[in-house]
Amino acid sequence: MELLNSKFNKIKIKKCLEQITIGEKSIFYENAIVNNYQNDKLKIKVGNNTHTRGELLIFKYGGRISIGDNCYVGDNTKIWSGENIIIGNDVLISHNVNIMDTNSHEINYLERSKRYKDLLINGHWQDKGFIKTKPITISNNVWISFGVVILKGVTIGEGAIVGAGSVVTKDVPDWTIVAGNPAKIIREIPENER
Repeated sequence: MELLNSKFNKIKIKKCLEQITIGEKSIFYENAIVNNYQNDKLKIKVGNNTHTRGELLIFKYGGRISIGDNCYVGDNTKIWSGENIIIGNDVLISHNVNIMDTNSHEINYLERSKRYKDLLINGHWQDKGFIKTKPITISNNVWISFGVVILKGVTIGEGAIVGAGSVVTKDVPDWTIVAGNPAKIIREIPENER
């Protein structure tokens, strides 16, 4: 049974790697998932020496994900893009984090119902319709603790730390610690702690 699981995991990892552009010494673990609905390897880029255990997804109607060098994406973390998510170098993203630059569904209930039914029959749409998207940027040297949610349109500044369970709805300045729902500045990180 262990040999069978090992073979299955190798096939699963190979399928992930076929959907992305990946740098040297980067690793996708057996629990990693890639859903590239655009079938364009250039739309999901992972830099050098980056370790991924979570899920990377770009929608058929749009989306790009770029993850820099020396990053970590934890277990059950979901990075879903309908527009553009840029993650810098040396970024640590813990487990159970959600980073989404899209509402993923329409606000109007009639359109949402119609499109959902269409999705079930025909698969993912190539047109965005009235789904709202806005890019996310996570700068270098950021640490995102477990259970964080980062919503569309947010920029997280260099060296920032996002506390566990936070919901980030607004930009986070460089070298600050934020926490809460919605996330608020707890304190700045002085130069001697950087």
